Amino acid sequence: MISNMPTPTVSVHQSDIEESVYEALKEDVGSGDITADLIPEDSFSLATVITREDCVFCGMDWFEEVYQQLDEEIFVEWNVQDGDSVSAGDAICSISGSTRSLLTGERTSLNFIQTLSATATIAKQYADAVADTDTIILDTRKTVPGLRLAQKYAVSCGGCQNHRLGLYDAILIKENHISACGSIKKAIESARFKNPELPIEIEVENLGEVEQAIAANADRLLLDNFDTKKIRQAIKLCGNKIPLEASGGITLDNVHEIAQTGIDYISVGSLTKDIRAIDLSMCIS
Repeated sequence: MISNMPTPTVSVHQSDIEESVYEALKEDVGSGDITADLIPEDSFSLATVITREDCVFCGMDWFEEVYQQLDEEIFVEWNVQDGDSVSAGDAICSISGSTRSLLTGERTSLNFIQTLSATATIAKQYADAVADTDTIILDTRKTVPGLRLAQKYAVSCGGCQNHRLGLYDAILIKENHISACGSIKKAIESARFKNPELPIEIEVENLGEVEQAIAANADRLLLDNFDTKKIRQAIKLCGNKIPLEASGGITLDNVHEIAQTGIDYISVGSLTKDIRAIDLSMCIS
């Protein structure tokens, strides 16, 4: 059964999709598909993409772009939209056109949607786990190389939100930055001087560092591997004046307990780094 989710607010520029698909096709097709050449050039086929398991679907634009770059005459008819929950056995889409083109694009097109659907699916599991709280689940930079924007889009399709896109759009001072700068105070002062217009988030590893970060006027704290007792103590120290984010060791088994502390954000690397591809298949007739 297919059920609809709200349209995600995060989008990826078409140029980024085109670039990702181009690189993926170059990797797979190379100088040409010598197996597809066995099929008569004028052969025409209809294919259906089926999901073998329940999931949240994601990746329409990447799938379509694969065939757009291979053969503009391929036609795709969708039964779902990004963010839709689908059940095992559901037909995701049908595609028609040159048999050679369908087969050449089969693996690359499925690679995109099986990976992005996996990310969207686990994101929904985390979002559902804290749905009765005010905590927001965030992704991280622990993404598949080359698929940063695509996976962050998939995270939003699953109902979670995005942290910074990369090293260029937000400041997050971590343990090694603090060590290199000499102290929490020095790291924050340097960040404030170099980028006065940006909010400063800093990672802290104990309550003493929480106090130091508060004294140095940090704008947001990342509590690294704090247990629920220490999270509550940190919330009390901050007096709800500084947004707090929990990270490290977060799983589906403990995320709800952590959210119940009243923490503002929980960042979860597993949304993008520990995914298992959704079982999808293309059947050609």
